[in-house]
Amino acid sequence: MSTLKEILTRRPVAATIRLTVPAGGAKPAPPVGPALGQYRLNLMAFCKDFNARTQKYKPDTPMAVTITAFTDNTFEFIVKSPTVTWYLKKAAGVENGSSRPGHVTASTITLKHVYEIAKIKQSDPFCQYMSLESICKSIIGTANSMGINVQKELD
Repeated sequence: MSTLKEILTRRPVAATIRLTVPAGGAKPAPPVGPALGQYRLNLMAFCKDFNARTQKYKPDTPMAVTITAFTDNTFEFIVKSPTVTWYLKKAAGVENGSSRPGHVTASTITLKHVYEIAKIKQSDPFCQYMSLESICKSIIGTANSMGINVQKELD
């Protein structure tokens, strides 16, 4: 339950904006500019904060961002790690998955790759309370739906 003080100090939300922006590459040009501009948010402040938070990642790594815009033209944002599919494609060394998953195998990865991806994804806000085993099972399911085969060890 929220306390009375939290309820009274809560700011009204104008919008929730979801974007995928390359790490360290936020510029006030599209897609960031129009998305934030229509809610009259400070573009340069967002770009500087986002680029500072994502400087530890390699450039052009797609980062998911959830921006909460308030009615007083202020904002907060949460940066999530790249998607599981992006990590799987990088680990498998393919551009995209199989066009017929289950019938045609696009590539093969090991359980070690899956474990490393799960360790990275465990730091995400939505996965931090999940066990490493359940995150690994989810990643294996995603790999299977992409046509990427998971083996114990590569031959």
